[in-house]
Amino acid sequence: MSIKLGRREFLAMSRPYALPPGNEKSPDSTPRVDQPSKTFSNKPIRVWVTDGKHRLAPAPDIDWSNSTPGKTAATVVLQPELKFQQILGFGGAMTDASCYVFSRLPSAARAHLFCSLFSPTELAFNVCRICIGSSDCSTSVFSYDDGEPDPDLRRFSIERDRGYILPTLREARSFNPDIFLFASPWSPPGWMKSNGSLLGGCMRHTYMASYANYFLEFLRGYESERVPIQAVTIQNEVDADQDGTMPACAWPQDYEADFLTMHLGPLFQRAGIETKIWIIDHNYNLWGRAMGELETPDVRKYTNAVAWHGYVGQPQWIRRVQNAFPEVEMYWTEGGPDFRSEEYAREWAKWGETFTSIIKNCCRSITVWTLASDENGRPYVGGSPTGLGGAMLIHSKTHEITYSGMFWALAHFSKFVRRGATRIESQGELTGLSHCAFENPGGTVAVVLTNQGAQRSCELRLGSKAANVSLSSDSVTTLLLSNGEQAG
Repeated sequence: MSIKLGRREFLAMSRPYALPPGNEKSPDSTPRVDQPSKTFSNKPIRVWVTDGKHRLAPAPDIDWSNSTPGKTAATVVLQPELKFQQILGFGGAMTDASCYVFSRLPSAARAHLFCSLFSPTELAFNVCRICIGSSDCSTSVFSYDDGEPDPDLRRFSIERDRGYILPTLREARSFNPDIFLFASPWSPPGWMKSNGSLLGGCMRHTYMASYANYFLEFLRGYESERVPIQAVTIQNEVDADQDGTMPACAWPQDYEADFLTMHLGPLFQRAGIETKIWIIDHNYNLWGRAMGELETPDVRKYTNAVAWHGYVGQPQWIRRVQNAFPEVEMYWTEGGPDFRSEEYAREWAKWGETFTSIIKNCCRSITVWTLASDENGRPYVGGSPTGLGGAMLIHSKTHEITYSGMFWALAHFSKFVRRGATRIESQGELTGLSHCAFENPGGTVAVVLTNQGAQRSCELRLGSKAANVSLSSDSVTTLLLSNGEQAG
């Protein structure tokens, strides 16, 4: 299934998505103070719950009452006038492996699944990561120019991706044309690297000009296939070579800065490429490196964004970079579950708290790794003998789908938080209960509450109004508040 676009629609999709004007230049760790823009109605609060018995299921509406003076121990206070970062969206990585697994589904089953994942009226996944060449979650190890050194890229070809990757991406976009795609390489072609292999090794300065053109050819090739890319990262996990067990490449800090300022950035500028460039694309513990690169002359001329992974360190460390560079945008681009864990399908509360912390520490999007694999965590070409499971497992023979707890936690955000929403202040230090809140462009407010403990209740306060919210044990709950003009 593919989408048919006229020239006007294609050009509109080709432009990098710009968030609506607002607080995009405000420090994400310090709120902008506005006059309340909406009067919230007394209409009942709508509720959706994931817990031991339910998966993103509607629950009874909650009525407002008058707020009593003082503050109880279990109170979440909303302050819509205190605004932080704008939200780009939520989604998952459409790796080679994910696209392969999706392509093996019967067409009707795939269409049904994609409608549920991507349609704006369903889960509304709208930020997806793709791979420039092979990652570990692939059916084989490959680049777009394998073989002997080819600095002029005469062999460059995306022909392999035409088999099932590009058709799958087009089908996803047929259900949501507003999907923001960003692309990351796990390795340059082996001949560009110190070890001559796609597995591990380090980039060679000698071939940086050729590699910049490699990016350009990739973007043009995908654009010709009606799959425009809105952003790229220079390297997946710049500080790791994975011991040579999988496609990977180490990039010293000065190498990434040189590549950006001397090659990729200027080339994009000369060629009129509007695709954004994000740096780092690695763990929180590289916050110092991020600051060092952003301080490097001319780096800010070509990038205004840092991508983060969640495997090492704490989301709070992002704030160190954000406080130093308040106008730089932060995106969360990778993290995933352990599909061999007994808790794989039930750890929604763990991930609800994780996603809340990521959002409350300045990130504008969340993209999980990887969106789908088979029941054995494959296709996979990495170093783990057990494979690597995705956000969902699709059985290779029965096509039965097992959803991770991470998937359900993400759905509590993606379904109710719209692109261009603004995170607003929510206050309340409650043991085992995390919370974050967003004002959507239409004026509704979405509040996500994650309870990692026993059944409890808390009071939600908004100005002079209060509502008692019952929270089941080990649960994620989304509340949708309407303004005076619409029900949400």
